[in-house]
Amino acid sequence: MLETISRGFKAAKERLTGVAELTPDNIEEALHDVRMSLLEADVEFKVTKRFLDRVKEKAVGTAVQLRAKAGDRYLTATPEQHFIKICQDELTALMGPVDTDLQYAKRGPTAIMMVGLQGSGKTTTVGKLARYLEKKKKRPLLVAADIYRPAAIDQLQVLGEQLGLPVFTVPGATPPEICEAAVKEALIKNRDIVIFDTAGRLAIDEPLMQELEQIKARTETENIFLVVDAMIGQDAVNTAKTFNDRLAIDGIILTKLDGDARGGAALSIKEVTGKPIKFLGIGESLDKLEEFRPEGLAGRILGMGDIVGLMKDFEEVVDAEQAEEDAVRMLKGKFDMQDFLDQIGVIQKMGSLKDLFEKMPFFSGGLPEGVVLDDKELVKIHAMISSMTHDERRFPERFVVTSWQEIVEGGRLKKRRLADYHQDRIQRVAKGSGRKEHEIKELLHKFATMRQMMLSMGQQTGLLGKVPGFREIAQMRKMAGVDISQIMQAAGMERAERHFVPPRTNADRNKEKRKRKEARKQRKKSKKRR
Repeated sequence: MLETISRGFKAAKERLTGVAELTPDNIEEALHDVRMSLLEADVEFKVTKRFLDRVKEKAVGTAVQLRAKAGDRYLTATPEQHFIKICQDELTALMGPVDTDLQYAKRGPTAIMMVGLQGSGKTTTVGKLARYLEKKKKRPLLVAADIYRPAAIDQLQVLGEQLGLPVFTVPGATPPEICEAAVKEALIKNRDIVIFDTAGRLAIDEPLMQELEQIKARTETENIFLVVDAMIGQDAVNTAKTFNDRLAIDGIILTKLDGDARGGAALSIKEVTGKPIKFLGIGESLDKLEEFRPEGLAGRILGMGDIVGLMKDFEEVVDAEQAEEDAVRMLKGKFDMQDFLDQIGVIQKMGSLKDLFEKMPFFSGGLPEGVVLDDKELVKIHAMISSMTHDERRFPERFVVTSWQEIVEGGRLKKRRLADYHQDRIQRVAKGSGRKEHEIKELLHKFATMRQMMLSMGQQTGLLGKVPGFREIAQMRKMAGVDISQIMQAAGMERAERHFVPPRTNADRNKEKRKRKEARKQRKKSKKRR
């Protein structure tokens, strides 16, 4: 979603790379690239102008400190790095500060009203917010107050069943009456949070606003959150301003940030309304509601990743101790297809591949050429591994048949090991997963390559002591041409060959005789010395 904005900052950085100092002229050229990308991403014009003015003022008026001491080391900074740091600070200030707190009622249940236009994702966001609050030991009650949209009440009831939470509504009542009755129901059912899923319209109109004002007055709502579809760009800012003028909203939840949103709403909405962005809705899963962190989004825009956000995603789905054990085993090359399947499950829980890689600092310069991230590939891999037997998952070398061939090199008879795939197994797994045989072979090859790569990393000092980032990708490219017989030796794959004894030749027998004869001579000499 951030590609349009990121493109301008990347171009600005490249334009300033190699310059000796920041001058008004080269800064103006760099800001031209940034300006074009911000406007293309639907950032509000006045917001863009004020942002660029602040960046220019700081970049021109500040001396660049090219060398600084950090402990016992000296760190160097280039002019373009100084420029990017200014941009990062200003982007963070533009979208921040962080404010994800909720106002809780001093007595009785806390009311949260979700408002927004139709199609912005209010009902789904109600479910996500309920799951978020439930993790914080709260007891939400969902209120179906959208009586106009067909199946809106049914949709919320389905979400309530998935979450295991009660859903309240009153057939035939008006939305203000439903919400007022819901607060009383929450007191009876010992629910400390009430979330109103209100109606939306295709456009803002007076009946809608009056209805929302009545709900606010009759329930004394502590929190009013505007749900905004980030894909509508600058219109999202205008919508937010209108809702805020009438209802005095407390915060904004941006949805569909994993879609084709260009990111303009995220940069503009706080500056225009003065109201904080509370949460980001990313993905369809009910777990995909993130606390908004402006520094994290700024880092992703500038291609610096968001390692803090990535670790938060990781901590939600992974047991820390188990992850540490798995990492050590992987770096020792002691992992198999079942472990691989488990890791795929973890990745799928964390969200889309594209979103994960955007948060990784290693890939701040973009993904390697030719790499396409498609979540469907994980589904295919899952199907192929699931079609293997438990024994095959634990011992992938079962798919390899090892044999020996006699060859003559330099006038001497030698043995060469050959490795090929066990065709019957390949055919069975291909049929079971609905994939082609060559796809099964490709998966096995990639798995063996990955295991060898992890083993190579593990042999570095302290296992993870020398992980440099992109070197492993280059390593994988080099290994792409290695034949299957070499790969299957890696990290325990040779276990299948331990049971195979190559045929002995006359040269082998003569060599063994010489060794035995030499051993007898040594024993005789030892006896004479005694």
